[in-house]
Amino acid sequence: MMQIYHNPRCGKSRNCLAFMEDKNMDFEIIKYLETPPTIEELRLLLKKLNLEPIELVRQKEKIWIENYKNKTLSNEDIIKTLVSNPILIERPIVIYNDQAIIGQEFDKLETFIKQ
Repeated sequence: MMQIYHNPRCGKSRNCLAFMEDKNMDFEIIKYLETPPTIEELRLLLKKLNLEPIELVRQKEKIWIENYKNKTLSNEDIIKTLVSNPILIERPIVIYNDQAIIGQEFDKLETFIKQ
C-alpha cells in the first residue's frame, strides 16, 4: 500500500492527496507533523527518495533560516534537525515499496504510481 507524508495545512500536500483520490489509489496518510519519523525512518525515507538530507529540507522555512542557514551541518546533523523539526521536511512524499517521490509535480507522480 502507498503511504503519503501529508501536512493538511499545505496546499501542495492537499493537491497531491486529491490527485491520489481522483486516481482511486489505496493509500495510508501519515500526518508527519503529529507523528514525526524517527532517525531510522528518515534514513530509510532518504534512501527510498535517493536524496541527500539537505535536499529534503524546506530551506525557506523560518526555523531553518533563523537557526541553521549558513551553518556547516553534517548529514547526521540535518537528519536530527528534520526529526526534531518535522515542519522542515519537504512535502508531500509518496512512498511505495522501496521507492518514494516528492509528489509536487503531477506528471512525475503519475509515472510513479503506474509502476
